[in-house]
Amino acid sequence: MQLEEFKSLTLFKRIKELYVEGEFITSIRYYRYKVNLFLLHGFYVEAFYHPKTDRIEKITPFNANNSRRKFYTDQIKLPKDLFHQTPD
Repeated sequence: MQLEEFKSLTLFKRIKELYVEGEFITSIRYYRYKVNLFLLHGFYVEAFYHPKTDRIEKITPFNANNSRRKFYTDQIKLPKDLFHQTPD
């Protein structure tokens, strides 16, 4: 599955695709969310889980230009080519 195809999926189908094919990398706390970073078909995605509602509210492609990047790089080493991607 390519990134564009993944982006066209409904939230329910994105959750299913992550559950079946995704590889969990790490998680961070970000405001009211627990954000899980996954590797899926060669690209990274973030799943935003809201603990109080016990729901995944969104799953989006990882944007390396986002300020959350610092939280991830404090824990793991991300590929250098990831930081040369253009934002969605």
